[in-house]
Amino acid sequence: MEQKKILSIEDDVFLSSLVSGKLIESGFSVVTAGTGADGLAKVKLEHPDLVLLDIMLPDMGGYEILEKIKADPETKHIPVIILSNLGGRDEIEKGIQLGASSYLIKSNILPHEVAEMVSQLTSSVSPDGTSTTPPPSPLPQ
Repeated sequence: MEQKKILSIEDDVFLSSLVSGKLIESGFSVVTAGTGADGLAKVKLEHPDLVLLDIMLPDMGGYEILEKIKADPETKHIPVIILSNLGGRDEIEKGIQLGASSYLIKSNILPHEVAEMVSQLTSSVSPDGTSTTPPPSPLPQ
């Protein structure tokens, strides 16, 4: 079976290395980007199976990146999981409305749980990029 490629767009080097390490332990290939511009370039260059996206980046916002990924016919099929410190209902709803497959709050999730969610999502994506079993809504009650 071919190794699934994950692109992590995250400017926090420590968090990025923790999450990347868990993903690699779980059998994924990981590509990282520390800025939005680098992330957008790598989405097109690397053709990842899934993108982990931070919202607060030094050069552009994660929502803008998500919009660009979902507006491009070459990349719109790629599932995107937002992994952010922003956890308000409005932020979560906006991410989901813009096309994120899931929205995870950094302070509420451990790196191995991120790897588990990535495993679930990449195993439920068909070759055309459509999800066969979408994850439950992350909205707080």
